[in-house]
Amino acid sequence: MITAEQSEQLRAWFAERLPVDVYESLLSVTADREEITVVGTVPAAESVKEFRERTREQRIEVAREAEALYRRKVAWGVRVGEETTLFTHLAVPVMTRLRQSERQVLDTLVAGGVARSRADALAWCVRLVGANTDTWLTELRDSLDKVRQVRDQGPDVSDGADSRKSASE
Repeated sequence: MITAEQSEQLRAWFAERLPVDVYESLLSVTADREEITVVGTVPAAESVKEFRERTREQRIEVAREAEALYRRKVAWGVRVGEETTLFTHLAVPVMTRLRQSERQVLDTLVAGGVARSRADALAWCVRLVGANTDTWLTELRDSLDKVRQVRDQGPDVSDGADSRKSASE
């Protein structure tokens, strides 16, 4: 997870490098350990398909620079009305250990046709939790940012080790 300050710096970096005519407006730039996702709105008269074709070379150029600098893949997306369409994005495997009762929940979603596999069912559960607890997750992320700020203001552990060493010599 990145801090709010890092997120804003990342957004500014993309806003500076994206040509003016790529997006009508830049909506969000989000990141995790593997991927940066850039989402904007398309001009009203343009379809998602037309946008992808028209901007492909420009997006590739910016993505290459970002991938070299940030060591993460870049995903692109557009929002048209209330619908967001992502393309060139990653699906990253995540290892987890589930107890039988938890596996039964996933198997029920598969049996009910909600998901094709346990992996799809788990992704469905994560999306559902994310959609229904957005405020709580935002507060948690803000709290983590505050913890990082306080930790950064504390004493440098390596300095303390050096002073203890010199005091005992």
